[in-house]
Amino acid sequence: MTTTVVVIGAGQSGLSAAAALRDLGVTPLVLEAGTEPVGSWPHYYDSLTLFSPARHSGLSGLPFFGDGDRYPHRDEVVEQLRRFAARLDVEIRTQTRVEAVHPDGHGGFVLHTTAGETISAAGVVAASGSFGNPHRPELPGQETFTGELSHVADYRDPAGYAGKRVVIVGAGNSAVQIAFELSASAAVTLATRAPLAFLPQIRDGRDFHDWIAASGFDLLPAHWLAPVVGGTLVVDIGDYRAALESGRIARKEMFQALDGDHVRWSDGTAEQIDAVLLATGYRPDLRYLEPIGALDASGSPLHIGGISTACPGLVYVGLELQRSFSSNTLRGVRHDVDHVVPVLAAHVRQAHKTVGF
Repeated sequence: MTTTVVVIGAGQSGLSAAAALRDLGVTPLVLEAGTEPVGSWPHYYDSLTLFSPARHSGLSGLPFFGDGDRYPHRDEVVEQLRRFAARLDVEIRTQTRVEAVHPDGHGGFVLHTTAGETISAAGVVAASGSFGNPHRPELPGQETFTGELSHVADYRDPAGYAGKRVVIVGAGNSAVQIAFELSASAAVTLATRAPLAFLPQIRDGRDFHDWIAASGFDLLPAHWLAPVVGGTLVVDIGDYRAALESGRIARKEMFQALDGDHVRWSDGTAEQIDAVLLATGYRPDLRYLEPIGALDASGSPLHIGGISTACPGLVYVGLELQRSFSSNTLRGVRHDVDHVVPVLAAHVRQAHKTVGF
């Protein structure tokens, strides 16, 4: 049986794409590797809250309940995705992992799952995100390190770090939020290559998302922030800058190497540590697209604004900085969906006419 479009991934991006396809009269089939259509959200650390307020974070047609100024917790997002999936009225198959996508020889695709199933499609939406592909850079001397080395993808809560000396590599929002949480019971140092630039979450009683939404800056290409902030941008709830300035969290230039149970800093000093936590981000989890030549040598997708430049009928949603600063966020995904899905729908309709899908 031929399915018109397969959406790979049932997180916020995949579900939003499925809704848009449905609204355009295109039948989607959503495939999700996990046990329910909520993407990677249940696997994030326990204390995670959104950096955008509830009123800016709802999915299309489904706003968050309650005060629009609050910052929803991870578990609220999971429940929101459950509600959104339940009202979609499209087929969603969970525990179905796509292993490879191949051309079908007629301008369409054949998807192969790890369970041995094959599914034909005239179009594919790659919405598998990046949580399944955490970036773990090779650190000098890490083969000698006797402490714990892990990625924030594996972090859940501070219990296992109490009383320890921890170095967090990275300076994004998650790095700083986790550092602040750990610093209540551990000695924490942020190792970064650039200074941190703090953006106050609240100014004049309003969240900064109100301003960027009203101005349209949130939809401009992401590089607009680079000359403004002059470092790694951190949204500050009011506690993070103070924690660094008071010494509760230390910040040092990226270390030279790990050495046994020590870290050698760029100033030549050595410090004994117990754990290194990598907050080094993620890379697109798209290995299943290798057979159709959709990726470059580094595994990154070949695309412009989410539309594949290598494979007609293939689009992406949920890529970091896909089209704007907010692309892979709850508040930004709909704008990218509205850009790529009409292009895909037009391709699929043409395929129906030409090939007879």
